Amino acid sequence: MALSDALIRFAYRLHASARYAAAKGFFRRLLTEPRSRQRAMLDGIMIVLVLASVFLLIYDVRHELGPWADRFEVFVVTVFIVEYLLRMWLYNDSHAILIEHWERAEVTGAPFRLLPALWSVARHKVAYIVSPLSIIDLLSILPGYRPLRFLRIFLLFRLLKLFRYARNLSVFGQVLVEKRFEIYTLSIFVGSVVLIAAVAMYLFESEQAHPRVSSLMDALYWAVITVTTVGYGDIVPQTTEGRIVAMALVFAGVAVISFATSIIVMAFHEKMGELRDNRVFSSVEGRSGVTIVCGYGRIGQVVAARLAAGGEPFVIVDRNPEAVQLAQRHGYLAVAGDATDGALLANLGLGRQASRILCLTHDDVSNVYITLTARQASPDILIISRANKAETGRKLAQVGADHVVRPYEVVGHMAAEFIGQPVAFDALYDVITRAKGIHLEPVRVTPGSPLEARRVGDIDFPAQHLMLFGVVRPHASPVAEGQDRYELHNAHFYFNPRADFMLHAHDILMTIGHHASLFRLKEGLAQHRPFWKPRR
Repeated sequence: MALSDALIRFAYRLHASARYAAAKGFFRRLLTEPRSRQRAMLDGIMIVLVLASVFLLIYDVRHELGPWADRFEVFVVTVFIVEYLLRMWLYNDSHAILIEHWERAEVTGAPFRLLPALWSVARHKVAYIVSPLSIIDLLSILPGYRPLRFLRIFLLFRLLKLFRYARNLSVFGQVLVEKRFEIYTLSIFVGSVVLIAAVAMYLFESEQAHPRVSSLMDALYWAVITVTTVGYGDIVPQTTEGRIVAMALVFAGVAVISFATSIIVMAFHEKMGELRDNRVFSSVEGRSGVTIVCGYGRIGQVVAARLAAGGEPFVIVDRNPEAVQLAQRHGYLAVAGDATDGALLANLGLGRQASRILCLTHDDVSNVYITLTARQASPDILIISRANKAETGRKLAQVGADHVVRPYEVVGHMAAEFIGQPVAFDALYDVITRAKGIHLEPVRVTPGSPLEARRVGDIDFPAQHLMLFGVVRPHASPVAEGQDRYELHNAHFYFNPRADFMLHAHDILMTIGHHASLFRLKEGLAQHRPFWKPRR
């Protein structure tokens, strides 16, 4: 019982240890995370080590390299052993298995038995040891034992380790595993055809005066060469029966090659979408402040163009493969999938690299589900959603949308304004769409900014060739008394504020002007350059 208690206490200590979890997380990112930058670097290093060690072992067959080659081989084998042990450690959590057996015994009132728990731990480790890649890792260590020269045949397994590190080779291995039933069926057919042809050729050709096929091995060699349509020509049938067998085997070989090619091509065609998505996931992994744009319809295309023009990182998600292909032709990162899938959003870095999500699909139900999924996955992410109906807007706000945009309602209001004031409408439309080179840009008042605690009248906007359109102030900031304001979600909007309007931290100035003027304003704020009106 003392050993059992000690192991259980140690298991709980590991389970509660943040340092242990951090260490295991680091090595998991290093060895198993498919889109980790650390793993990409390690894969490159391991490929170099594998190729260098193979080259030296081959070169050493006929050349003397000296003691440095032995030391390098010891280093390589040590790295392989450490990697093998780390992968075995990461395969499962042994302490979690012990805790599970202990808690199950506590709940049921049965006595805790250590041996079944340890056997369960060992069974999981054995499952890793007998896995194909683990066997390759283990056998790749053997060529380094130089006293036994015949172990050099295991050099092939060291080359097979490239399947673990080279992404394209690993995909080829995955294709073979996924199509194992078809390959197994094809192998049985090919084996049967080759065996029948070999036996027939041996029976027909071996009785000749000077036979080209003198053994069953010769017949088997000829059948394999013929069915693969290679045909070296070193063994040629002499009898009529043998030539008939050869012709039949040639047609069978063409059918086999066609069938095998179709299997591989179809498998890779199915895998190409996954490869493209993984490339997008890897691209997102190395960025920050990414915006996820759900839906690449007419609104999504406009938003994507604006984000691209502003240099903002973003990725597009759409169910329609044609929309995804269109986005890719425009040079954008895009994946085909359902944005309501939490796993897909997690792969796109929701809550980590992605700090905003725009729900712009044409279906209100999809936008509600995307908003709900995103909010459950990340409480802090900014969610802006499109709503085609007013009641949908209320639902979106209830499930966690920070801002709701009703495009049809906005277009209706703008159309009404156009009827009354077409000139003003054209001017505002040009500003919004930047058709005349004029921009409407937000300028945030950060804590400690030169704009903080300043009156709007003290800022010399005309000298900067700018015009202040309005100020957005969050609800947490003091309300500007005596100023007309419009209620927004979690904020107030002050249109054309008076000169005595006092700015506070976290205010957003909606400023209109040319791009160069806006850039100079922001540059001046960053450098604390004064641009105040002189006081009289």
